[in-house]
Amino acid sequence: MGRGKGGKSRTQRKHFQENRENVWKSKRPKSDSYSDPIPISNPYETQNPAFDHYYKATKEWDAFVQVLRTPLPAAFRINSTSRFCVDIRSQLENDFMHSLQAEVAEGDNTEAIVPLPWYPENLAWHSNFSRKQLRKNQTLGRFHEFLKLENEIGNITRQEAVSMAPPLFLDVHSNHFVLDMCAAPGSKTFQLLEILHQTTKVGSLPDGMVIANDLDIQRCNLLIHQTKRMCTANLIVTNHEAQHFPGCLLNRNCDKMEPNRQDQLLFDRVLCDVPCSGDGTLRKAPDLWRKWNTGTGNGLHNLQVLIAMRGVSLLKVGGRMIYSTCSMNPIENEAVVAEVLRRCAGSIELVDVSSQLPQLIRRPGLKRWKVCDKGKWLVSCKDVPKSHRGVVLPSMFPNGGSYQDVVDSLGDDIITDDVNRNSEDDVQAAENPVMHEFIEEDSDFPLERCMRLVPHDQNTGAFFIAVLQKISPLPAIQIKPRKEVGKPVDTANPGNEDVQELQINPLESIPEEISEANINDNEPNAADLKVSSVAWEEVDFKEAQDPCKVENITKNTPGKRKLQFQGKWRGIDPVFFFKDEVIINSIKAFYGIDEQFPVSGHLVTRNNDTSHVKRIYYISKAVKDVLEMNFSVGQQLKITSVGLKIFERQSSCEGRSAPCAFRITSEGLPLILPHISKQILSASVIDFKHLLQYRAVKFADFVDAEFGERATNLMPGCCVVVLGEGNRAATGPPQVDESTIAIGCWKGRGSLTVMVGALECQELLERLLMRLDTVTEKDSSMHEDKPSDDKGDEANGKNEDEVEVTGC
Repeated sequence: MGRGKGGKSRTQRKHFQENRENVWKSKRPKSDSYSDPIPISNPYETQNPAFDHYYKATKEWDAFVQVLRTPLPAAFRINSTSRFCVDIRSQLENDFMHSLQAEVAEGDNTEAIVPLPWYPENLAWHSNFSRKQLRKNQTLGRFHEFLKLENEIGNITRQEAVSMAPPLFLDVHSNHFVLDMCAAPGSKTFQLLEILHQTTKVGSLPDGMVIANDLDIQRCNLLIHQTKRMCTANLIVTNHEAQHFPGCLLNRNCDKMEPNRQDQLLFDRVLCDVPCSGDGTLRKAPDLWRKWNTGTGNGLHNLQVLIAMRGVSLLKVGGRMIYSTCSMNPIENEAVVAEVLRRCAGSIELVDVSSQLPQLIRRPGLKRWKVCDKGKWLVSCKDVPKSHRGVVLPSMFPNGGSYQDVVDSLGDDIITDDVNRNSEDDVQAAENPVMHEFIEEDSDFPLERCMRLVPHDQNTGAFFIAVLQKISPLPAIQIKPRKEVGKPVDTANPGNEDVQELQINPLESIPEEISEANINDNEPNAADLKVSSVAWEEVDFKEAQDPCKVENITKNTPGKRKLQFQGKWRGIDPVFFFKDEVIINSIKAFYGIDEQFPVSGHLVTRNNDTSHVKRIYYISKAVKDVLEMNFSVGQQLKITSVGLKIFERQSSCEGRSAPCAFRITSEGLPLILPHISKQILSASVIDFKHLLQYRAVKFADFVDAEFGERATNLMPGCCVVVLGEGNRAATGPPQVDESTIAIGCWKGRGSLTVMVGALECQELLERLLMRLDTVTEKDSSMHEDKPSDDKGDEANGKNEDEVEVTGC
């Protein structure tokens, strides 16, 4: 990654939360009708001659391109693990479906919002209003505010409809280890975490976990921001090139290893949603129209193959991988899948999932396509001029092959003639393949099992999905290097001029020479192909290596990129297991945490100085195992975020004087709530609502005097208030289940102060009004007026804007 002026990183130059310019925000006549097409005067023209030339042969071209030139309708998904999941779905079905229908243009039979018929349990919804209309149309204001609030809290995720499909075909179970190779911005990662937690009981964690990776540290920050709303202890966010993702291979002969311990990091499921030209998102990002060209897809092809191969190498036998793009280009789609199947030599199977999600309208994958290079159509690798063979790779064609095979089969005379061919004849033959001597190819692989989701089938964007199953270990792949003209054969090593052995551990790295995609049509692609032998997985080293001295592993391997083994990545805070027993025991004693909640070995921090630790994170057993493995191999994983923030130190004077210096965070509260027996109260509906409304209430001002008295008797510091039933709080220990609503508070000298952000307080109040029957408020003279302006001693040392906003 390049560095900016003055040595500043990208994240310092531009914060990830800055909004990208809305390219649909153009000066044009106002209209409330969502069916109005984009006028030709739009500065972002929705036309591109090169695009038309490339896709003109598409079936139903007119319908296809007409839909592409209209804005993308908004879509969103309800978080299935949210405690308000049923309430939100009911609100959409019984409220918004009817109230928004009046905004549909007269005479139009389309529904304003509808659940996606193919998504399970009506949890995903499609709106026939564009994002711009939701922002600009005042009559849609309530619905827009609903979407913004619930998205910020984490109850819904605004996501393109077709982007929701890949995780559903991955068949994730709660015990699976899942790798999301190119995860940012995080919508699919959030979806995978939902599926992982779906069958988990309150207060417990699934046995599986997700590693979400992205190359760009700025996009990793966006990924962390998105997934933080999920409140999960089963996630690790990493910052690596996907094609070089570490395998964390341990030495099988190391005496320090446990006998039954996994010795390499492999996954049950891999989501390989690779970087692509993105022409399936033209409706959402119309600025791509003017940028589109065939060189982008051609240049990304090799990188996509490398990432996909890395994905299958990290997959367990019997595991499943999704290869997907938001592109319609077969060079980035079917050609990549065919090349992966070709290299894997029968160890990977393309799965037929046509019977799954039957209501999702899809088209079969292509078995025949041509390659376009600078406006010229090429039907076979035999058709590629010699000067362009560094850019147009054999793997881009349906039957693959190699240029060496072309030389062997056709002879040097025909190949040399490519250079001297009359340019006018060359163009004519390429643009009219019928006149050419080579015929179009059909792939031998069952590529019709791939799925193409096209815009005009269901008024969406475009997407490509292929489901791959690993049925046996991958073979070592022999690749013959190109013979260079005029280069003498090495007579000192006869027989080795065609194949050279490189001792490369594929679970550690892929050679640097083939790591980059060349997107420039005018420059040769160095990836064709300097590597002669790559064993993609399961390599036994001839020399035993001590994992405690992992810097020796393949230290002198030619062509292997240098790995970092410092134990601390530059610019990334290291991860430490938190082992301060004094602090841990004080937290357990203060909150009465039972022994069923595992604490030892499950707490981590990013600061090794325990006296200055501000935040403590909780990790699941699966994440704990991965971290221990990562330490064993020299911290090869560059971890940007891990675990669930569960405790946070209070820095104010009140916090320092409290018996326990750490409070329970709102993110960690749902996990630990069933396991605490101290510092917890049950409040009546009225008192709970007043806490949310006024944020600080004196003990004497509570409606239920008994509740106020119990609050007075609590130890100073953090406490938890659980919503009870009726006008009086329960006297016994609160009963906790999936529907329990609780908030963190601070018990000061004379009041309780809510330690929840304003947005969550607002959302909780709205949900209470919908979920609960109207409660007759007694003694209302006190409650209609706002209680004392006392802010509860400002115990937490924060103003309202600084109070942490949570996503649970």
